[in-house]
Amino acid sequence: MMENYQVLVIGAGPGGYVAAIRAAQLGLKTAIVERAELGGVCLNWGCLPTKTLLRSTEILRLAREGTSYGLVLDSAPRFDLTTAVKRSRDVAKQLNRGVQGLMKKNKVTVLTGHARLLGKGKVAIDNAGAEQKVQAKHIILATGARARSIPGFEPNSESIWTAREAMMPEVLPKSITVIGAGAIGVEFASFYATAGSKVTILEASDRILPVEDSEISDMLAEHLRKQGIEIHTGASVENQETTTCGIKVNFTKSGSSQSVEAEKVILAVGITGNVEGLGLENTKIQVDRTHIIVNEYCETDEPDIYAIGDIAGPPWLAHKASHEGVMVAELIAGVEDVHALDPKSVPSCTYCHPQVASVGITEKQALEQGFEVDIGRFPFLGNGKALSLGEPEGLVKTVIDKKTGELLGAHMIGPEVTELISTYTLARTLETTEVELMQTVFPHPTLSEALHESVLAAYGRALHI
Repeated sequence: MMENYQVLVIGAGPGGYVAAIRAAQLGLKTAIVERAELGGVCLNWGCLPTKTLLRSTEILRLAREGTSYGLVLDSAPRFDLTTAVKRSRDVAKQLNRGVQGLMKKNKVTVLTGHARLLGKGKVAIDNAGAEQKVQAKHIILATGARARSIPGFEPNSESIWTAREAMMPEVLPKSITVIGAGAIGVEFASFYATAGSKVTILEASDRILPVEDSEISDMLAEHLRKQGIEIHTGASVENQETTTCGIKVNFTKSGSSQSVEAEKVILAVGITGNVEGLGLENTKIQVDRTHIIVNEYCETDEPDIYAIGDIAGPPWLAHKASHEGVMVAELIAGVEDVHALDPKSVPSCTYCHPQVASVGITEKQALEQGFEVDIGRFPFLGNGKALSLGEPEGLVKTVIDKKTGELLGAHMIGPEVTELISTYTLARTLETTEVELMQTVFPHPTLSEALHESVLAAYGRALHI
């Protein structure tokens, strides 16, 4: 007899497993299907393992600078790549076990295999050739995405890496070319440069982190160059050649042909949605460039089928997927006052050194949309806590609507800004104006004082610059 569920989630990444938990909490009989590891790419091969690696090189950087803090080392610090990679994998395994425990705690049935929609709520699950069929009243697609490749640069695990290979190097490459300067590319560039590799970044756009405010992108590029990273923007990658030393990438920039040679190439040129083999042809679901088309509530064109996370389009962020998972589960359960996600209030974080974080729209976007704006800027050089930490590089920039006082956007580069951005995210959610932000008491001495000062600066009231 075919098992029947009220909710079936396909994909157990940060969107899928959170959707399953919330659905179960609301009393719905729930199952989740996963063909690989619980936790998806994020927990096993993405967000968390990379941050663990970056933590290792952060400590390495601080150790190298130790004498300025009064730390005396008998010899220069040495980076043990094997230990760093092992720690990263151990963290991923621990998180995976944690998700397994959460499924058991919330009585979510876990089904292993590749799911395929058959239509009318029926789903076939193939596990190594053994197939079972289940029925579900509501289906949530959360199959995520994978690294996109470009013609002539197909990953081979030897010389051309995706993020997965870049997370598990057996030997530290002497040189690396990173193609793509979004968050993933910049983070790997930062990790390998600090670890000791010679790093070159090739980016097709006119600046690195092209989705960020241009002022922040320019500041980051300056800092990365000071760290020895070579950056080529406006670079159109043409082809590659195998050499005795590794791989040579040929590209054009400003109309001239150039090349860079390195032992390894890391591809960080975006993602492709995992829509293949899902049986979408048996539904009314529409796909645009490997991403499923949904409305503001993640509903597809097929009744009772939803799509969340990376497969449903940008922003391609784990926390966006989790939020959508909760929203959809509550929508299915009939919870009152379920609010659609506002993409402009989803924070973005890049964990390079120095860190970058933002929420809302950029100054350029605000002007293009017809806003009159007040701009506040406060450098971390004027923040006592940043100076005491030895991390004075960076800036907090706020974009405020001149007419209403609405915080349109906030953009930061500097120490721990990936933690600080939550303050501005909450401010946007609460529809806080500049008045409340200026009247808020920020503790001293903290990095968060820079957030206060940036808003004050927008009105000529900054106290420490």
